[in-house]
Amino acid sequence: MMNTIAIRRETKDNTQRRAPLAPEHVRELVTTRGLRVLVQPWTQRVFSDKEYEDAGATLTDDLSAANIIFGVKEIAPDLFLDGKAYVFFSHTVKGQRYNMPMLQAILDRNATLFDYELVRNREGKRLIFFGKYAGYAGMIDSFWALGKRLMWESIPSPFSSVRYATRYDNLPEVRDHFTEIGRTIDQEGIDRRLVPFICGFTGYGQVSRGAQQVFDLLPNQEIDAADLPAFIERGVFSDRKLYKVQFRKPDMFRHRESGKLFDPGEFKDHPDRYRSIFLRSLPFLTMLVNGIYWEPAFPRLITKRGIKRLYDRGEHRLRVIGDITCDVEGSIELTVKTTDVENPVFVYEPAGGTVIDGWEGDGPVILAVDKLPTEMPREASTAFGDTLAPFVPELAAVDYREPASRLALPFEFQMALIAHRGQLAPSQKHLKQYLKSAERSPG
Repeated sequence: MMNTIAIRRETKDNTQRRAPLAPEHVRELVTTRGLRVLVQPWTQRVFSDKEYEDAGATLTDDLSAANIIFGVKEIAPDLFLDGKAYVFFSHTVKGQRYNMPMLQAILDRNATLFDYELVRNREGKRLIFFGKYAGYAGMIDSFWALGKRLMWESIPSPFSSVRYATRYDNLPEVRDHFTEIGRTIDQEGIDRRLVPFICGFTGYGQVSRGAQQVFDLLPNQEIDAADLPAFIERGVFSDRKLYKVQFRKPDMFRHRESGKLFDPGEFKDHPDRYRSIFLRSLPFLTMLVNGIYWEPAFPRLITKRGIKRLYDRGEHRLRVIGDITCDVEGSIELTVKTTDVENPVFVYEPAGGTVIDGWEGDGPVILAVDKLPTEMPREASTAFGDTLAPFVPELAAVDYREPASRLALPFEFQMALIAHRGQLAPSQKHLKQYLKSAERSPG
């Protein structure tokens, strides 16, 4: 039914509490924009069913009357309705094998799929994301892991008071606590065994920026990555501040051909021509927060072989890697598995390549939680809905029975179309090869 939207319950796993639209957005859509909003009841959602009902939504398990259905994470193949339009993070655009059955189900059901990841403005900038909240939670949890690790090493630190992100009620409480920790560092300093405390950041996007916003609540000094060796050699350090290094691509990768400078365009189109030089900087870092975008064609930042060399030579100060991007054996090859809120960290032991859950062991602690924004579900959902809600009335008014070329979509959603009426969108035809590959694969 035109001008009727739905918010589905999240069924992918039992840790998900986010929603694509908060009750305040629903109230605006119902009272001001005249939309009908259906909401599937769900006790796990951070917003209660009553909050949505009070905002004007209709609670119902049956979403068949909706013209378009909004969610957050992937949907099981057997839950799609024939001919309906869906919007969620599909994790299909890289041809992810594990989601090809879901994509095939969408095609078989003649359904329509939009992916938030591809919603962009005319300048190509992403508009709808949870990335900053992944950064917030990832930085909090990395300091939590560091506090646990240092206690195991019998090194006192102000980080031992950091709580896991889910134990804070809201961001203002985080800010207050980290500001208090910052005062302690400024007044009392940190243990000499941690000096200089250097945290490295990779990535340019919302993830890295969110993590740095939390880090910057503590007294710190930024060092250019190129100056890091000289900074260490000078040996003039303070115990009353932390040091921050933002690594850019030229700081992490070098052309394989001697003397050739880093070229961003060439790196994007021909990443095989480059190799990682990040291992040169790693011995200086106390903590690394990884927010870099990575695909299999790109060189890894840290390999298992490289970290073993460092440990064999005793060249390491690294306590924690907060791998917020969480690509399994990706840019950080030590991220051999994902973790969750119930078991968020493990130690990778370079000597034998073994993994031990927790923070005790001879190697860096790896934080690899793959759903970090759900650790701050209320604020993350509200911020997400703030950017999504303005597009909802126009999407709700589209006649999805029309061919893709005639869909009256907002410009920002035109390239976010993955599939429509049993066909892949023109921009997603490359996914055919992955669908066929999934068909041929046993099991």
